[in-house]
Amino acid sequence: MTALSAPDRLLAVLAAFDHEHTALSLTDISRRAGLTLTTAHRLVAALAEWGALERDADGLYHVGLRLWEIAALAPRGLALRQIALPYLEDLYEATHENVQLAVRDGAEVVYIEWISGRSSVGVRIQVGARWPLHATGVGLALLAHAQPAFQDAYCAGPLAAFTPYTITDPARLRRVLAEVRHTGAAVSSRQVTDDALSVAAAVRGTDGTVVAAVSVVVLQADAQVPALVPAVRLAARGISRALGWRPTAPTEPHV
Repeated sequence: MTALSAPDRLLAVLAAFDHEHTALSLTDISRRAGLTLTTAHRLVAALAEWGALERDADGLYHVGLRLWEIAALAPRGLALRQIALPYLEDLYEATHENVQLAVRDGAEVVYIEWISGRSSVGVRIQVGARWPLHATGVGLALLAHAQPAFQDAYCAGPLAAFTPYTITDPARLRRVLAEVRHTGAAVSSRQVTDDALSVAAAVRGTDGTVVAAVSVVVLQADAQVPALVPAVRLAARGISRALGWRPTAPTEPHV
């Protein structure tokens, strides 16, 4: 087995943390990173001194604020969130349901903002969470506008199922993506949980390429899809314009 380089070992320490493991002991980090305890101790000490990790009173390590400061510089992170937030709030006020903003990272969707409705359906989402593209509304909206070669590779790959309704048939997924491009909206019903439905639309950047997607998630049994589609498309269009997009030809249905 090839030995990990020094940068790879540092990244392995950081990758030991996730949404289910936010507080880790040195032993936990060593085990999850696949490093010896001595190596993990040395790297953790260096990361803690720099501010990437913080140690609490119980001796457990957490991700440090220094990483948040660096992550905030990402153009698809905090900057996009700040521009989109007024439109997300408008969408929430119009629906009083869960509202989400997400970007694509490879074959996954990453959620960068989430406004939770007080009495809306529960969702398995939080900021920073990742899900396969085909299983969510925002993911379908992003995948539908990805490069054709990427779509071909994704559809050919294994499609994980989370409920009996999750799309796992490549031919069906291709039909859904074509419908998303035709209507300008993605409807994902009961794909992650069997009681939720999401409606999503793509957000475009200055050059017209899709850079994000916005969605609203509602209780599937009460979903009023015809009313939700124009509201979500309007929010996506507003964010797109705020990002500098100016349509030169019809690229999606009029709201």
